[in-house]
Amino acid sequence: MKKTFAAKIILGAASLLFAASASASALEQFKAFAAGTKSAKGEFTQHQVKKADAKTKVSTPASGTFEFARPGKFIWMYTKPYEQLLQADGTQLYIYDKDLSQVTIKKLGDALGSSPAAILFGSNDLEKNFTLAEAGTRDGLEWLKATPKTKDTTFDEISIGLRNGMPEAMELRDSFGQTSVLAFKNFQKNPNLPADHFKFVVPKGADVINN
Repeated sequence: MKKTFAAKIILGAASLLFAASASASALEQFKAFAAGTKSAKGEFTQHQVKKADAKTKVSTPASGTFEFARPGKFIWMYTKPYEQLLQADGTQLYIYDKDLSQVTIKKLGDALGSSPAAILFGSNDLEKNFTLAEAGTRDGLEWLKATPKTKDTTFDEISIGLRNGMPEAMELRDSFGQTSVLAFKNFQKNPNLPADHFKFVVPKGADVINN
């Protein structure tokens, strides 16, 4: 999985990851989860699936950890197969590429809007930017489909799989026939995260690019 695309997963690809019974619909589970989850931490795996010419290609999986506090604060750390950090303090987004010793800084602002990052880390006002619909049961999960209301987004459709009131998977489909698949584990709800936890410190010697 290319690093530039990995960053898009979380912000262009980086408000649904923020309980209800197993029998509740995906929308009911998600709304209860969003209302009751102000912060979280856990682990993730991620890979890309692309279908072309009746063939399916699956990328090398990536993995790492995540932490977030609503709205707009998160640390998304890729540890394998390479190290890359995406961190937001509620105002700015920092993308640190360890191999290049480079930090790219962007304004968070409206960038969260209709992106997967809004689902993961934004406010609870999802229906402002997404059309939500039930998507049935698959792989033991209840699925919710979120379609961005604006057309200038990286992804055409985002699906969230829930079980027992907790999100366990996300699928993000783009207009090029590629789907990013994420799975979450060791999910901790509402951990105690200090106020300065998401403050980014530029690593010594790293080049800084402001966008």
